[in-house]
Amino acid sequence: MRAVTWHGRRDVRVDTVPDPIMKEPTDAIIKVTSTGVCGSDLHLYEVLGAFMTEGDILGHEPMGQVVEVGAAVRNLSPGDRVVIPFQIACGDCFMCGQGLQTQCETTQVREHGMGAALYGYTKLYGEVPGGQAEYLRVMHAGYNPIKVPREGPDDRYVYLSDVLPTAWQAVAYADVPPEGTLAVLGLGPIGDMAARIAHHRGVRVIGVDLVPERLARVRARGITVVDLSEHDDVSAALRELTGGRGPDAVVDAVGMEAHGSPAGSLAQKATNLLPDAVAQPLMKTTGVDRLAALHLAIASVRRGGTISISGVYGGQSDPLPMLTLFDKQVQIRMGQANVRRWVPEILPLLTDADPLGVEDFATHRIPLERAADAYEAFQKKTDGTVKVLLQP
Repeated sequence: MRAVTWHGRRDVRVDTVPDPIMKEPTDAIIKVTSTGVCGSDLHLYEVLGAFMTEGDILGHEPMGQVVEVGAAVRNLSPGDRVVIPFQIACGDCFMCGQGLQTQCETTQVREHGMGAALYGYTKLYGEVPGGQAEYLRVMHAGYNPIKVPREGPDDRYVYLSDVLPTAWQAVAYADVPPEGTLAVLGLGPIGDMAARIAHHRGVRVIGVDLVPERLARVRARGITVVDLSEHDDVSAALRELTGGRGPDAVVDAVGMEAHGSPAGSLAQKATNLLPDAVAQPLMKTTGVDRLAALHLAIASVRRGGTISISGVYGGQSDPLPMLTLFDKQVQIRMGQANVRRWVPEILPLLTDADPLGVEDFATHRIPLERAADAYEAFQKKTDGTVKVLLQP
């Protein structure tokens, strides 16, 4: 089959690789019909190469049609249409029972002290072949796949794999009080969708970014936006829009690839020049994250407010303004989205009415063979690229 594979920093290719095979009676094989390129994929493209192996198959946002099921899988049949959550969870352990599928005790990558295994995402998360491919082996297929109607465009459902539950959890964790205000930092796919979800739920939303196309998309939905490039002090601009107090909650949908942090960027690039054996522990412990977005969130949120972090961070010892966090009595919630936890709340919105605008959410639909072009455009934010769907 054809699949998107990692070959080094800013080097992804579409290669011919062996078709996946069933290994356990709890497996299934799907033929992928649509698969997203995620902002998290850019971390692999740019800064997390120390944890990658050349030839790794990328991607964790697939959907498609079931072509084979294992003997232990009772709830799926060939021909079923399914969306595959980005994390691999068993559905039976204590953590899954708590709605914390990203901490699944069956698939935790204990070798690296990490949570549940993920599709297409580094040694830290199990180095499981990903979904930017023609076919995908799905593990724990009696629990993980989300069965969706066989009719209707892929765009209506594909975001159940990651974008929708990640954005939904970001808003839920923000816990905005009635008549409160939520600032969303970063209007890429997750931030954009988080702004849409909060706005749909009646929250006053302020979106913050510096890419004109992203600001325009969110503004077109009736949401207030702040252009980073127009303000020397964005936290002051947010306070001005909130009666001098600051937003009740802030979603950091940026993570470690924030603009405006040249020192952090240099540290990331320098670490990637080291041999993997040296770079891996350094990246896990020394703290090479770019923290501009998180510092902005801390400066902007009102006293007693909440910061919800959905952007990915990677370092362990980054300096944080603990005095400010403590003095302002800020609450912080964060983590990978627990996909199956939120699906029942999201599915009723994926109707013909399309209140979240999922069917026109993608800016680009591109053949799998052009994946390298898609990664480059997404990383450089050119050609109005916000969300890319690859079509095998």
